[in-house]
Amino acid sequence: MTTRSTPPADPAEARRLFREGLVTPTAGWAPGFTQANTVIVPSEYAYEVLLFSQRNPRPCPVLDVSDAGSPRTALAPDADLRTDFPAYRIWRDGELAEETGDVRDHWRDDLVTFLIGCSFTFETPLLAAGIEVRHITAGTNVPMYRTGVECRPAGRIHGPLVVSMRPIPADRVAEAVRISGRFPSVHGAPVHVGDPTGLGITDLGKPDFGDPVEIRPGEVPVFWACGVTPQAAIMASRPPFAITHAPGHMFITDVPDARYAV
Repeated sequence: MTTRSTPPADPAEARRLFREGLVTPTAGWAPGFTQANTVIVPSEYAYEVLLFSQRNPRPCPVLDVSDAGSPRTALAPDADLRTDFPAYRIWRDGELAEETGDVRDHWRDDLVTFLIGCSFTFETPLLAAGIEVRHITAGTNVPMYRTGVECRPAGRIHGPLVVSMRPIPADRVAEAVRISGRFPSVHGAPVHVGDPTGLGITDLGKPDFGDPVEIRPGEVPVFWACGVTPQAAIMASRPPFAITHAPGHMFITDVPDARYAV
């Protein structure tokens, strides 16, 4: 497996490392460039996934949709969507069947790729403002939780909202809300601040995806809609076949974050 001690600043270099076998969460990689989640489904499900995303834009802000069978995206024209994520998940009938760094052996001419905005994009401006992002400091994956909030269904696709969590000092929460709110195409402002039971989350120490992080005295858990929501929908809806990224292991695009700022 390829290793690297420090993340590269260049998106193409990051993608090359992933093609060569590096598996790592991508928070903090290629700062200033947009990262994306993915869900890849047979074309017979593509309309329903698109409609699910349109009805649930906070967790599922669509940045690009491929042509059927195409492994290309306008977000990084030289990239290959079959190899350039650090880790993928293969789903069969809603069950996780395999995790791999290369899905060329699973590729089909009817597969449609959705690239969905990621909250890692607004972490760079949070850091620039002096707001710590705890999972980057710790070198771990961001904690993500299934909530008790159901998304609006679309045909056969349904499932719960997934959120990511970052501890924020109480006196910086308003600033974190303002900064992330400038990026509605990558989840935007938080969906919840404070007591996690309001989302149906009972134990912050046991995320459904990713790794737990320390919440220090004077800090408040802040929750953002998360692009892992389509994976929870796959688990709930049980389509016969799908491919996603492994949570926290994103596609790094060539698009500057500033393009999505408002």
